Amino acid sequence: MQYADLDTFIARHKGASLRGPIAIVLIEDDVEVDTTLRHHMQSGFRHVIALMPQSFTLPRDLQETVHRIDYDCTAEGATERAVNALIAIAPGQWIYYCYNAEYLFFPFCETRSVGEMLAFHTEERRDAMLTYIIDLYADDLGQYPLAVSLDAAHLDRSGYYALARPDPANEGHPKERQLDFFGGLRWRFEEHVPPARRKIDRIAIFRAKPGLELREDHTFNDEEYNTYACPWHHNITATVCSFRTAKALKLNSGSRYEIDTFTWHNSAPFEWHSRQLLDLGLMEPGQWF
Repeated sequence: MQYADLDTFIARHKGASLRGPIAIVLIEDDVEVDTTLRHHMQSGFRHVIALMPQSFTLPRDLQETVHRIDYDCTAEGATERAVNALIAIAPGQWIYYCYNAEYLFFPFCETRSVGEMLAFHTEERRDAMLTYIIDLYADDLGQYPLAVSLDAAHLDRSGYYALARPDPANEGHPKERQLDFFGGLRWRFEEHVPPARRKIDRIAIFRAKPGLELREDHTFNDEEYNTYACPWHHNITATVCSFRTAKALKLNSGSRYEIDTFTWHNSAPFEWHSRQLLDLGLMEPGQWF
């Protein structure tokens, strides 16, 4: 179903039972829109909401299965505004958000649904899940000028690290169970990436509740939501495998001609399988087996 704007969608579903898990896909351009939406439908999300420019079209099967909302995802604050508006009408429901040309992977996702994973996460008394944004890029920029190719996708198999997250309210001491994670293209080409956008952690999966708000840096106003694990053991983490940074570096006039290739000695073909991400330590199953 198509909606003229976000307000129309909210008016239609406010007070209704918009049951999760819900996937919100913010579509910034026309790159891999169809594959992104289908990937998340196949992952087991009950509702997939596509926020996208009015001029874009969807294949008929997606028109019938996706909630399509006309929306400018490139406007200032567009992500927080949309996600927070949808949080307000889906209290208690699990929500995931991403952008086009991004693909969620979680442990054992080939044989288990996102609903099964979130059922276990709920049993562990967790209301949010840390995800790592793992950069994907094509190996041949001559053949793929936007650095996007599902068949020739590569990722960095090393070069990831974490730093303590300082707490300005506590004289800069580290926040409990919170870290800033770095790596991938944002680390290797950091001279082209503003400091505020170099982190690769995102709380992309969370349970909505009254008063919860997403902030500009992909964290929430409830600090417990920003933690990587509970106090007593490690929890599940997931990855969002993303062409978004590679695309941006090739579209930005300041970096477009400075980068001939994204591949280096630690590049590896992406296998589109959770086992590779688990083996590389880019996500973990916690106590879920």
